[in-house]
Amino acid sequence: MQSILEQLETRREAARMGGGQRRIDAQHAKGKLTARERLDVLLDHGSFEEFDMFVAHRCTDFGMENQTYPGDGVITGWGTINGRMVYVFSQDFTVLGGSLSATHARKIVKIMDMAMKNGAPVIGLNDSGGARIQEGVDALGGYADVFQKNIEASGVIPQISVIMGPCAGGAVYSPAMTDFIFMVRDSSYMFVTGPDVVKTVTNEVVTAEELGGAKTHCSKSSVADGSFENDVEALIEVRRLVDFLPLNNREKPPVRPFCDDPMRSEPSLDTLIPDNANTPYDMHELIVKLADEGDFYEIQADFAKNILTGFIRIEGSTVGVVANQPMVLAGCLDIDSSRKAARFVRFCDAFEIPIVTLVDVPGFLPGTGQEYGGVIKHGAKLLFAYGEATVPKVTVITRKAYGGAYDVMASKHLRGDFNYAWPTAQIAVMGAAGAVEIIHRADLGDPDKIAAHTADYEARFASPFVAAERGFIDEVITPRNTRRRVARALASLRGKQLQNPWKKHDNIPL
Repeated sequence: MQSILEQLETRREAARMGGGQRRIDAQHAKGKLTARERLDVLLDHGSFEEFDMFVAHRCTDFGMENQTYPGDGVITGWGTINGRMVYVFSQDFTVLGGSLSATHARKIVKIMDMAMKNGAPVIGLNDSGGARIQEGVDALGGYADVFQKNIEASGVIPQISVIMGPCAGGAVYSPAMTDFIFMVRDSSYMFVTGPDVVKTVTNEVVTAEELGGAKTHCSKSSVADGSFENDVEALIEVRRLVDFLPLNNREKPPVRPFCDDPMRSEPSLDTLIPDNANTPYDMHELIVKLADEGDFYEIQADFAKNILTGFIRIEGSTVGVVANQPMVLAGCLDIDSSRKAARFVRFCDAFEIPIVTLVDVPGFLPGTGQEYGGVIKHGAKLLFAYGEATVPKVTVITRKAYGGAYDVMASKHLRGDFNYAWPTAQIAVMGAAGAVEIIHRADLGDPDKIAAHTADYEARFASPFVAAERGFIDEVITPRNTRRRVARALASLRGKQLQNPWKKHDNIPL
């Protein structure tokens, strides 16, 4: 018996070594953790339970029968994050470059199936050279099997991808279908075709970092939701995100202990809005003062900065926040901000996370670039996302809410539950100057008349009271009491039940 146990431990030690000490040292030399070290950081200490440690590939072509490693380049299993179960896979670059074989794919599919059955998130740590060329179509079929599981799991369990090395070709599509993608600066990249292929086909000379690095995908393409300095920081932030999320679509998000009084008053908010309606202010300040302990987990902070998305807690419960940012493009909606916010709203709705919307929007960004780029359809995505959402929706209009953008930003007409406005809110088809030029075109040559018309228009529409008189605004609230009013609104909506008409699925304007 003792010899058998020793043999087991010998096999386990060989599996733990992955591709061997030389390759582990090479991984460390790049400033990267190994696949197992990453799981040690991500999961609660001692909680990891591994599956399929001894699984090996069965390929015999191109001499592959002489290159077998237990585990076949991916570590799979489950563990806990702050006591809550998650399923994980961590690709091991020290084993054949982390390349995906049919066996490697089956290991990933297995834990995704288990996650679906048991209602727990899946976190993938990606560090792979792509499909294992020696296996040909078997490797491609393995990718497709993983893709199919991503699709089936979408909206059922949270899926998080962390890109911690190369991710190229077909490998990028699995992360692309997950809910959140995070990258590590200067050591991870994603692209469908690499720099060499790009140069051959288009004559463009570009580095891997410029083509698909963290900065590119966080600020230009919007493929990634955030980037971090190193492996440890990325994994710690993923732990923090998981704390905001429910385990699956049938459970509520976790309620955490809190010390922040939900009735807290913030007198500084009374002076947040500048006297000049065209002067910007930072909407981050309102979000932080709404949140328990000022904790705001921002999503896609470097992309479409004219809109803010992320998670806060109010009375210990997770809330999704969407907010126009007057500091950038005056808070206008455009193609990028509409896409960013629409995806976030749909995630919140899929997982029963209430949505608080903070509105200061002068309209949609004008210009041929926007129209040619399809701002109509992209804007409709956000409109559609809010309109189909059945979760509790609380809206606060702080200043401008003009034109169609007023409708789009979780208005009462899109089944908003509580729609509040500050006394500084201006709800109208457009700003006073533009409206007067249209309504009183005949008086454009008389500055005194135009000034009088402008003052009259502002008195009528540059306030929240006309909308409040019609019931489109439930209450005009004092800014300092915003946290209290939002907290009470959300508390009253905890039992909300609303269903859309039966359908196989909707046809959102993609």
